[in-house]
Amino acid sequence: MTSEVSSSTAARDEAGRPAHWGRVVAWSLWDWAVQPFNTVIITFVFVALYLTSDAFIDPELAALPEGDAAREAALSQVASNLAFGVTIAGVLVALLAPVLGQRADTSGRRKAWLGVSTLAVIACMLGLFFVQADPAYFLLAVALIGIGSVFGEIGGVHYNALLAQVSTRENVGRVSGLGWGLGYLGGIVALVIVVVADGADWWGLDTSNGLAYRLIALGCALWAVAFAWPVFAFVPEAPATGRPKVSLLGSYVRLWRDLRALWHDSRPTLWFLVASAIYRDGLAGVFTFGAIIAARAYHFSDQEVVIFGIAANLVAGLATILAGRVDDWVGPRTLIIWSLAGMILAGFAVAFLHDLGSIVFWVAGLVLCLFVGPVQSASRSLLARVSPRGKEGEIFGLYATTGRAVSFLAPALYGVAIAITGAVIWGVLGIITVVALGLVAMLFVRIDAR
Repeated sequence: MTSEVSSSTAARDEAGRPAHWGRVVAWSLWDWAVQPFNTVIITFVFVALYLTSDAFIDPELAALPEGDAAREAALSQVASNLAFGVTIAGVLVALLAPVLGQRADTSGRRKAWLGVSTLAVIACMLGLFFVQADPAYFLLAVALIGIGSVFGEIGGVHYNALLAQVSTRENVGRVSGLGWGLGYLGGIVALVIVVVADGADWWGLDTSNGLAYRLIALGCALWAVAFAWPVFAFVPEAPATGRPKVSLLGSYVRLWRDLRALWHDSRPTLWFLVASAIYRDGLAGVFTFGAIIAARAYHFSDQEVVIFGIAANLVAGLATILAGRVDDWVGPRTLIIWSLAGMILAGFAVAFLHDLGSIVFWVAGLVLCLFVGPVQSASRSLLARVSPRGKEGEIFGLYATTGRAVSFLAPALYGVAIAITGAVIWGVLGIITVVALGLVAMLFVRIDAR
């Protein structure tokens, strides 16, 4: 409702200012540009089908038949080493995000930091082109994935902070929804291109030595170059806050003081950071383990998993764009609460109706995806509404940090549920439990009109 709009946002809006939709589109295209790194590289294709394949284990073990204990142990070790690298990246994001956001706020250089982060992600994707199908290249691939993840998250902090530069209090929900929705749709288009190329046998190209996957990484890099530039050309930079510059160590001291000030002056914002961290981990669990559940519990083929991924991103993207209007109408908190409730119901259907066959996953799984995007977008718009003026980068950095701080919840409960029941399908209940905990925490968040 309108009571959820903070005065800090109202103060930085010019009364009655019309939406500058050219800037909005330019800002939104960054999501479209970098999303293939997450969708194609990390989630569905490069990591899932190439980096964790038998191409990166000892050739003698790779030659053993599927199901052989030694071969499976080697593949498990590959997955474990990858997870370790991603964990290190997550720790770096948690430590750096709020301080780098704060420093960009202070200097008025959010776009510059966004540019550095974007170029780093592009460089990592270009580097993946050189990862040949050989165990000797595994460490290079993990390093590039980890570094790309760090800079992708840091770039997201500065990108989210720029939301205040392209929106008003009347349309912040629609603008946030458009950006997040275009991100989903960008992932879809990139996945479709991969599916078409694979279906055409890469038009006779020699794809040995992992060349098909390496070309996919190269294509994602070129995609980012083609679509990321408008945000730098057309979105205005935020002015410097006027706070004195401090050293990196001094930035951590300032961060602690700012956190104490938030505790005293804007405690609901801190509670929201905690609540959102919990349910966002549940959302991450949906994407991390959704493909596994489809393959193991519902027996989807590799092609069906990719097709479902395309359908899921399409549903999430369109729903997110449309939900932006609902956000501006009823308020982001209300949208988040109802969307989380819808996710829980859909998750129960996936778990308890699985005996009815794959149609359940197609219907309930897509319904679940219908709510994921709106939750993500509304969380961003809510935080943009309540962030103190000139501290958006720092606040969105804390948003990234708190998300990392509890990122063990969904994987842990997913694993515990499977260990107790002995069946992958019941891992869904572990993920839904995290979403439910986030929903309960969100019910206690009261964003007032101060």
